[in-house]
Amino acid sequence: MATPDLLFGLRNNFYLGAYQVAINNSEISTLSPDDAIERDSLVYRSYIALGSYQLVLNEIDSNAPTALQAVKLLALYLSGPENKESVISSLNELLGDSAIGSNPTLRLIAGTIFLHEQDFNEALKHTHSGGTLDLHALNVQIFIKMNRSDHAEKQLKIMQQIDEDHTLTQLANAWVDIAVGGSKIQEAYLIFQDFSEKYPMTCLVLNGKAVCCMLMGNFDEAESLLIEALNKDAKDPETLANLVVCSLHVGKSASRFLK
Repeated sequence: MATPDLLFGLRNNFYLGAYQVAINNSEISTLSPDDAIERDSLVYRSYIALGSYQLVLNEIDSNAPTALQAVKLLALYLSGPENKESVISSLNELLGDSAIGSNPTLRLIAGTIFLHEQDFNEALKHTHSGGTLDLHALNVQIFIKMNRSDHAEKQLKIMQQIDEDHTLTQLANAWVDIAVGGSKIQEAYLIFQDFSEKYPMTCLVLNGKAVCCMLMGNFDEAESLLIEALNKDAKDPETLANLVVCSLHVGKSASRFLK
């Protein structure tokens, strides 16, 4: 019998953008040391997603495992542009250490930071070999940013071979469908619709559905989904950006969202 995946719920909440729920439900007993590190990484990444950078910087000390050191660097990087150079320098130092340089969380954070820098080649240098669904999903995002949906589709196929029903695989499928466009948009919409029926609505899922609606020309439905997302988080940048686009298409003023 397969052992139950004790972190399934936590991972799912994190992937779907239910960050506070992930944090609130992170007290899981009887975790192995490796699972405990993964749990802590997901919890701190949830805090980062909520903008609580200082909490992460305060709580992760210099003796923490490699994965948590990497997460701390992400918090420092996002906390202000003045930290960028020192973070990238520290990141390269960790990546160059033969004992820990291949750590999957370290490679994931490296890919994330270089993606923020729009240095796609450097990001792929650390993520292209994959090894985890998270890394393959990040590769999908990088290739979409590079307008290489053909390469993104290849990464998606690898993910589908590993676990077709996994939340990350389904999300990556929706991203690729949106990037490819045309009739694939409806398929992406159905993936987000499926998430909204199975799990609590999050800004991430609502924005996914809204983007599909906009691409299909259904701006009224997109607007109502985005207003629902705004009620959940008035400062979510994705929601505000999408509301600006939506407002312009329906002929409304977008100045409030721009402010």
